[in-house]
Amino acid sequence: MPRTAVPALLSPVPRAADSDRLRTSASVVLRSVLEHGPVARSTIARLTGLSPASVTEHCARLRGLGLLRESAAPRRSNGVGRPHVPVDLDDTRFLVAGVHVAVPYTTVALLDLRGRVVARRELEHERTDPVRVLARAAEGLARLSAEVPGRRPLGAGVAVGGWVDRETGTVVEHELLGWRDVPVRDLLGARTGLPVHVDGHARALVNGERLFGRARGSRSVLHLFVGNVVDAAFATGEEVHHGPRSAAGTIAHLPVPGGTEACACGRTGCLQAELSERTLCRRARAAGVSDSADPMDVVAAAAGGDAAARRLLVDRARATGRAAGLLLDVLNPETVVVTEVGVSHFEDCLDALREAAGHSRAAAVLPTSFPDSVLALAGGSVMLDVLFKDPLAASPETI
Repeated sequence: MPRTAVPALLSPVPRAADSDRLRTSASVVLRSVLEHGPVARSTIARLTGLSPASVTEHCARLRGLGLLRESAAPRRSNGVGRPHVPVDLDDTRFLVAGVHVAVPYTTVALLDLRGRVVARRELEHERTDPVRVLARAAEGLARLSAEVPGRRPLGAGVAVGGWVDRETGTVVEHELLGWRDVPVRDLLGARTGLPVHVDGHARALVNGERLFGRARGSRSVLHLFVGNVVDAAFATGEEVHHGPRSAAGTIAHLPVPGGTEACACGRTGCLQAELSERTLCRRARAAGVSDSADPMDVVAAAAGGDAAARRLLVDRARATGRAAGLLLDVLNPETVVVTEVGVSHFEDCLDALREAAGHSRAAAVLPTSFPDSVLALAGGSVMLDVLFKDPLAASPETI
């Protein structure tokens, strides 16, 4: 995929501390436009506390980078005075690429600057060799990019389960894929020619929720992801907690009271073994619900009136709620977001989750804001988080 020419900034960027303040202020302006746009510059100044002159300068810089545009219709305050020309995100020029590596398949996608999926594709794993998986992801992104002419990716975000070191762009350990110390950033970057950023999918999704979802504006957010991999992420203020080597959120082997599933670690009742989609599908086969290895077939059976399928999903949601309750006791977040198939599709599953979690301790216990695009958004959110934190580095040459 070809690189985009670097737009020239309108004036030199100061160095050191002044440069850091400039980048922080630019991020504040861009996020304000994301949340409120199209919006007048005077309103941005009022919302952010920045001076009108500073807001005007930042908007000019961001327009020069192709991230903002002026709205077509000027507005007058109370119908009098000089018309205000609102600014909005320019979602017509650039995209971000997203890659989510799951156990059975990889999702590749292109997203606009508002986190909306423009194009995506699922690539079933022929084998889980990381070099081959990432090569096919790069090929898939190239095909998607060819389908959206005139809109080029600023970079690629990769979300993977397990232990992911964000700083080095490495999957340190993914038990189910059999990956150890895989340099994902380097491998995919070499294949695509794009800047690549890598993170765990629970952390990626907590950023997606805070940028584009129901958790926007929340002071602290816990995200619990329940798929074949089970992990969690916690954000407070503007920061997601990573811990040393980004090992935070690895909760696969938390013990579940009364758990019966054997885990690969040799113990019984580990959280991931109890809640994984593999376990759900195996129990569905035992109950005569479905012979499929796809959890969405259990969801379809439940939606079609299969009582056994519905019980399986409600029981899984309840167990997920107990796990969420343990994390609530420790972290006491303002908002909890859970990504789990039953909770995303059925109110009784969400009710069971909330009851088991003891949701009165938090302001809100919510399902994912993106039930139909959660994996595509996970990969894209890794890159979009980088963009919104440092928009002045938004050229493909410098991210």
